[in-house]
Amino acid sequence: MAATGVKSAGRMLVVGGGYTGQRLAARARAAGFETLLTSREPRDSTATIRWLPFDSRSGVLPRAEDLADVTHVLVTVPPDGEEGDPSLRLLGPSLRTLPLRWVGYLSTTGVYGNTDGAWVDETAATPARPGRSLARLKAEDAWRASGLPVQIFRLPAIYGPERTPFRALQAGQSRLIHKPGQVFSRVHVEDIAGAVLHCLALPATERPGLLNVADDCPCSSSEAISYAAHLLGCKLPAMERFASIEGGMSPMARSFWMENRRVSNRRLCQQLGYRLLYPSYREGYRAFFSSM
Repeated sequence: MAATGVKSAGRMLVVGGGYTGQRLAARARAAGFETLLTSREPRDSTATIRWLPFDSRSGVLPRAEDLADVTHVLVTVPPDGEEGDPSLRLLGPSLRTLPLRWVGYLSTTGVYGNTDGAWVDETAATPARPGRSLARLKAEDAWRASGLPVQIFRLPAIYGPERTPFRALQAGQSRLIHKPGQVFSRVHVEDIAGAVLHCLALPATERPGLLNVADDCPCSSSEAISYAAHLLGCKLPAMERFASIEGGMSPMARSFWMENRRVSNRRLCQQLGYRLLYPSYREGYRAFFSSM
């Protein structure tokens, strides 16, 4: 069963206060952490959120005094095209002066490459293709070599509130693409936060250095969209065959569709005992639909 708190809270810096970072920070605060979040753009702090500046492109960094006594760091910022990881490259000297108990790095299951639908776990090879996935793999390597107490979380497609097919379906902008045998793994944003906090509740010696965070139900894009349409009671868009539209796709979209794998959460759920809040997209979509 998932842990509901941590044995000893501390001061957590979330590098990258975006979609996932803000949700994890909220859960960390509820678990007793003082939380700091970074943003590229100036943001006003509130009674519950303290924002710090960090922009790897311009070199804007938080002040050393604002990072004092930070005990935990979670990095959600992606690679920036330069060698290694931007957060480690720019914040590493400051991080090494802090009383850090833990550093979490959010990576991607894209490092496993295409497996033609076969399952991958944390022991699988990582033949990441040149581009974003290879950059993530190099960022992972940089964190491992940092000497800091790093735990790497590999994530598939992230969904949650405001990241579901409902709005596009209602606006008539959804696409129903069929590629025979194609499946995608997913994870709800709240299960990312839940898995991270679950790990922090474990003794440091029991936290694996590498962990997949995915739900139980890899499936095709068309299956997930069809279920969302069922909940809405709306018509599905016309089916499009991937082979017929591939040439008109953006490079990023084509790259997304060229990889096909099922991501195992066995280490997280069976070995570490985390209980998923949303075992599949069905529970996640129903929860969002009921709140609409």
